[in-house]
Amino acid sequence: MKDGHIHTPYCPHGTDDTFDDYVKKSIEVGLDEISFTEHFPLPDGFKDPAPDDDSSIKLNQMEDYLKDVNEIKNKYKDKIKINVGAEVDYIEGFEEGIKDLLNKYGEYLEDSVLSVHMVKIDDQYYCMDFSSGEFERLIDLLGSVEDVYNLYYETLIKAVKSDLGPYKPKRIGHLNLVRKYNKKYPYDYSKNQKLKELVELISEKGYELDYNVAGLFKEDCGETYISGYLAELVKKYNIKVVLGSDSHSAKYIDKYEINI
Repeated sequence: MKDGHIHTPYCPHGTDDTFDDYVKKSIEVGLDEISFTEHFPLPDGFKDPAPDDDSSIKLNQMEDYLKDVNEIKNKYKDKIKINVGAEVDYIEGFEEGIKDLLNKYGEYLEDSVLSVHMVKIDDQYYCMDFSSGEFERLIDLLGSVEDVYNLYYETLIKAVKSDLGPYKPKRIGHLNLVRKYNKKYPYDYSKNQKLKELVELISEKGYELDYNVAGLFKEDCGETYISGYLAELVKKYNIKVVLGSDSHSAKYIDKYEINI
């Protein structure tokens, strides 16, 4: 049993839980393997649209992060398998910068996730999952909830197709993160052709999916980020999924059931 998506004390929007806290909880609940996947540094020249500039760790922290994960990996090597990883943000228009960072650090990463948290409208970038207020702002800018979904899926399609070099992650993070506020801004996505196109592309590329359970604990979500129509598509195209708690605190680590 593996948890392939866990954050760390390096996360600027996370908690102060230590590496030991995460590992001990993982052992306690019976996990055999975990991957620390801290938010990878953002590419040079990109301004973080998050109000607190806290979407990822800074470039000057990367060496320390890798050192600390390797130390904890060694400390618990007889009790649990620990992978050194990262959650890499795909940012439209900054592919070369992301590729440069992956070329620099990719050889040290054993298990990573490629995610979309930010979308581009005209020449501006917006955090899609920062708050319900920011999500409403996207609806106003684009015209409808459906348009927000379509932009998110289109950005993911670009992420899957992108050339990020030999160290590009082959697992896509929380594919339906756009549903983080679905209780507040409902939308029936069961006939969405962009999502179908996206899943077909992921299958064609042979990529994995992050079976991300974090949505269960979000007030306006209440579901895993692979459920409903998306779960049907994943099953239809026989796409491999890897459990991801997306824990920013050790208390969220558990042996979750994958319902596909």
